[in-house]
Amino acid sequence: MFEIEELTPIFAVVLSLSIPIVSIVMVFITSIKKKNRDTELRLALIQQGTDADTAKLLIEEQAEKHDKYSSLRWACILIGIGLGALVDALLGLAPKHNIYFWLIIAAGMGIGLLVSFIVEYKLMKKEQQEQREA
Repeated sequence: MFEIEELTPIFAVVLSLSIPIVSIVMVFITSIKKKNRDTELRLALIQQGTDADTAKLLIEEQAEKHDKYSSLRWACILIGIGLGALVDALLGLAPKHNIYFWLIIAAGMGIGLLVSFIVEYKLMKKEQQEQREA
């Protein structure tokens, strides 16, 4: 019979291959359900005799609102990670295989997110003031 040590690589391969397969299937199912809902909405609008402009507004997909601060957020996160790694390298706080290295990196990410939040908050506040003045 097979021993557990011999089956571990097989289980690892099967599980690692099943994740993308399940993800693809779920995306496919979600897209089919969305198309079915859209079709049902169109049929309901046609049956109720809704005017063309209202139907168009209801059916059209709303464009995703672009988050104009996403680049700032990612930049701050990456700078935080880099600074955390730099501090670790300069001070030699933890060896690379130790959990403390990853805790320092996570702290850098947290600081980056905090800086990003503060900058975004100030920029949004400034934009609101400019809109009120205009």
